[in-house]
Amino acid sequence: MGYAKRVERKYLPEFVYGGIDGSVTTFAVVSGVIGAALSSPVVLILGFANLFADGFSMAISNYLSTKSRNDMIKGIKRNEIRTAFATFFSFLLVGFIPLLSFVLAAITKNPMLIENQFLYSGILTGIAFIVVGWFKGEITGKNKIRSSLETLVIGGVASLLAFLAGRLISTLV
Repeated sequence: MGYAKRVERKYLPEFVYGGIDGSVTTFAVVSGVIGAALSSPVVLILGFANLFADGFSMAISNYLSTKSRNDMIKGIKRNEIRTAFATFFSFLLVGFIPLLSFVLAAITKNPMLIENQFLYSGILTGIAFIVVGWFKGEITGKNKIRSSLETLVIGGVASLLAFLAGRLISTLV
């Protein structure tokens, strides 16, 4: 296996970790806002705030965790900066997917896209869950289809909970 391939696989766990959390939390924010019947600009504001703040938080957590592991275990060392960057990059990349239809609707002003932006967000995010779950199966050596479905279900449940919380809280205020 060549150097580039080893480096690529070396950071695949961080990519999967960041990608799953990025898509789950961002789509949960989208779902919560839609559940509360708030506007698309609110989806974008809260979605991007989550994307950058949570992505940064995960990257720093990954950095500190990897640094602590390196300090404790002698032998193979992992580059803390690279693992943090891989986590942050994947969080931003995959976490942007739930916002894509809202961004495109805001830019294009396409009525069909505006009317169905949450549906499109859900479809795109579901695809992202499946793809990232597939990579998770690749890393863990588990069944890729089962891993994809597991990630899809976890993301779906998180989104449903956020939607219901948004709906419930909006009726109370």
